[in-house]
Amino acid sequence: MKKLVLLGGGYGNMRILLRLLPNGLPGDTEIILIDRTPFHSLKTEFYALAAGTSTDKEIRVDFPENTRLRKVYGEITKIDNQEKCVHLEDGQIIQYDDLVIGLGCEDKYHGVPGAEEYTYSIQTIAKSRITFEKLCGLPQGSSVAIVGAGLSGIELASELRESRSDLDIKLFDRSPRILKDFPEKLSKYVKQWFVKNNVEVIAESNITKVEPGRLYNHDQVIEVDSIVWTAGVQPVKIVRDMEVEKDRNGRPIVNQYFTLPNDEHVFVIGDCASSKLPASAQLAEEQAERVVRVLKLRWNNQELPETMPEIKLKGFMGALGKKQGFVYLADKTVTGRIARLMKSGFLWMYKRQTDSI
Repeated sequence: MKKLVLLGGGYGNMRILLRLLPNGLPGDTEIILIDRTPFHSLKTEFYALAAGTSTDKEIRVDFPENTRLRKVYGEITKIDNQEKCVHLEDGQIIQYDDLVIGLGCEDKYHGVPGAEEYTYSIQTIAKSRITFEKLCGLPQGSSVAIVGAGLSGIELASELRESRSDLDIKLFDRSPRILKDFPEKLSKYVKQWFVKNNVEVIAESNITKVEPGRLYNHDQVIEVDSIVWTAGVQPVKIVRDMEVEKDRNGRPIVNQYFTLPNDEHVFVIGDCASSKLPASAQLAEEQAERVVRVLKLRWNNQELPETMPEIKLKGFMGALGKKQGFVYLADKTVTGRIARLMKSGFLWMYKRQTDSI
């Protein structure tokens, strides 16, 4: 049997499973999914787990059961694209004919001393659990610093405010205004929500050092009880260690088919792949659609198109607690209760679609 090996059970590889199971595979091919956990984690909802407003069970989905799918659980230690195999921590070696790398990302600390050692994370479900335990256990009136005011930082700050009205929450934003690359209407709405709900947004911040119980903003010392880092990501180390051409962020360079330029049998998608577009679940799914198209053309011995259409993102959705939110879609902005319902509805549909595989 030929082997299509998927590394990581994230949004991209789940979309590949959706498109290829049960009837999209050639008769001589099986899929092998390798992940460290026996379920698909809804990473876009990790902020709610960390804040204590969602349970662990609510933000995970079981991997599908199918005779054409073999699941292998373990920690990947090496990707050997010369020998066309993947090494696992327990000694297993998995051979592949085609490989899709969708292992996601981890926090990027930008060389800030102490950031990795003294901050909490929401990059994995395991780290989000640890962050929840810390934030949930803080005494009344404690202070929490959230470094990074992108979508993850915004959603965590707002969700934590609903979960813990007693906490002093500070959100550090490197930009002069929140969501500065999007319409000012959106920025104003989010900022007003934070003002109304007593979340302090510190604009044009620059965290230069982190120590236990304190951080330095432009060298000004700020005492806090807990720090959560949401200020940037990079590919996981196993991908950064691959001996392939990478961009300045350590992400493998890929061509329009999302394969390595010198290896048509290795695809890279999601947060791992070099892209001009911001990393997101939506981007990973769009890239996965193209991978499926390329695979099917090859399996049918058809030529690949000389050019592929540029991927364009539809927009994004964000939550401000359980009742308010914001949506930027097709250059239009929606805010308030309707936006929050849109996000909740999208999550419900995603879970239902995933359960149908």
